[in-house]
Amino acid sequence: MAKQSRPTAQVRRSPRAARPAAGRAPLLPTRPLLAPFAAVFGVLAAVEMGYLAWLLVDPDAGFDTVPVWPVAVLAGLGVVCVVGAVLVVLGRWRGWLVLAVGSTLSLLVLLAIAVLFGSLGAGSETWWAVVMTVGPLGALVLACRAPVRGWTSG
Repeated sequence: MAKQSRPTAQVRRSPRAARPAAGRAPLLPTRPLLAPFAAVFGVLAAVEMGYLAWLLVDPDAGFDTVPVWPVAVLAGLGVVCVVGAVLVVLGRWRGWLVLAVGSTLSLLVLLAIAVLFGSLGAGSETWWAVVMTVGPLGALVLACRAPVRGWTSG
């Protein structure tokens, strides 16, 4: 009977750890293409909230006795949108949720303004309020997409 020779692998018997395989860098997660666009729409929503707050504070607008709380609410919504946009760009934990909440509340404010102007019969102002929903709506749609949620899920 003939002997069969099998090639045997060398067994490493060194107490030191083996060197890692050369040329392979660890894969870092890459930012999805939708994340910067969601952030841009979030900043646009914040600018729109700032514009509405400025309209309430501007003395030339004719609103002399406006309480401070609507201005504070609009400014707070703008800050939430900016914070959410920054968190989404940086890929921080739950950044998409902050941006989605801020843009949802901003969208509700703009829709309430559109309904108010529409019920008062101000057609041109109603359509401007509807056009201004582009910022919060774009931020909301893009922030809730799976790539952005995966990027900010930590």
